[in-house]
Amino acid sequence: VSPDLFDAFAQKAIEKLDTFSSLSIENTVWAYAEAGHSSPELFDAISHKVKNIDTFNAQSIANTVWAYAKIGHASSPELLDALAKIAVEKIETFDSEDIAKTKWAYEELERSTPELFDALSQKEAELFDALSHKAMEKLDTFSSQGIVS
Repeated sequence: VSPDLFDAFAQKAIEKLDTFSSLSIENTVWAYAEAGHSSPELFDAISHKVKNIDTFNAQSIANTVWAYAKIGHASSPELLDALAKIAVEKIETFDSEDIAKTKWAYEELERSTPELFDALSQKEAELFDALSHKAMEKLDTFSSQGIVS
């Protein structure tokens, strides 16, 4: 994909950023990260202009911080701290993928967020316990291959 296209889109996105939903923000930063196209101006603008951060769901939080980490954009501490705070508030809605992406992103960005890591670890343990319980309920239905796999 053309870097010029990404740069032109970034300029238009910055102009219209006040109208972006959390999903639009998530999808935009995810696309840039997946394409490996760094756009510090866009990522900085998102960090400073996002007003609807409380509307981010677990997947939006995870994908957004993942994109910032993948692209290596660590110069947005206000956004990262705000997303960490919202993540703690919404921790019960996180699934295992959201947990893994969020943990990886904050570690990759070297952001110290003890409250977030405690909440993520506790939720991760809850999910593991629930999975273990389900497996125990179905243990009698496992074949020998199922048991060793």
